[in-house]
Amino acid sequence: MKRIIQTALVALVCLVTFQVSAFADNDKPISMSQLPATAQQIIKKHFSGKKVALAKMETGLFEKSYDVVFNNGEKVEFDRKGNWTEIDCKMSSVPAALIPAKIKQYVKSTYPGAKIIQIEVDASEYEVKLSNRLEVTFNKSFQVIDIDD
Repeated sequence: MKRIIQTALVALVCLVTFQVSAFADNDKPISMSQLPATAQQIIKKHFSGKKVALAKMETGLFEKSYDVVFNNGEKVEFDRKGNWTEIDCKMSSVPAALIPAKIKQYVKSTYPGAKIIQIEVDASEYEVKLSNRLEVTFNKSFQVIDIDD
């Protein structure tokens, strides 16, 4: 009896694992009009001169996010509400209006001439990549907590 229960539990765990992995990482191309309104406004206001190559919605088990990729390879990632979570501007720089003022000020005074080419935000920190190849991490109070080269 104990062996039957163990076998049934193993089978159940395998089935649940398969179902979760099949459901996670589900990417679906979408039109720009299917993005959240906040994301549409950001694209329209700060990336109006760039042509969109792909917009997609990514659904995971407990979350949803959106990616917009431009023809020049740059991209913006958004959370489920349409707030940006990552901006990657390899060929230019992140639009200044989207960078928190304290981060802009720090980069301008500490690394004159360097441009912010990528910025990422999560629940606890901001990470910026500069054109001089440095990566600077800030906490939510905009204090520098790490610098990598």
